[in-house]
Amino acid sequence: MIRVVLPTHLRRLALLDGEIGLEVQAPYTQSSVLDALEARYPMLRGTIRDHVTQRRRPFVRFFACEQDLSHEAPDALLPGAVASGAEPLVVVGAIAGGCASESACAVKP
Repeated sequence: MIRVVLPTHLRRLALLDGEIGLEVQAPYTQSSVLDALEARYPMLRGTIRDHVTQRRRPFVRFFACEQDLSHEAPDALLPGAVASGAEPLVVVGAIAGGCASESACAVKP
């Protein structure tokens, strides 16, 4: 069983409380886990990856075993600890921001 941790807004959308356990067929990849997740929770389709291209959405990141897996190929094998269920695959909604102007962000003494 693959363990998945979703950000709060996606857990609320899927009416979940906490971590998810998914039965996933090998090979254990980001794609196979997301396929299983979207099959079990269809309301999540399009929230983590694009409907058409199946590519990860820009402000979504994947972490496991203290590694950022976000830029790994979707069909790359997940770490063994994730495949065995010892560690979860963590989906994180990234935050981007900045300042409207350079002067607004300047560090003031």
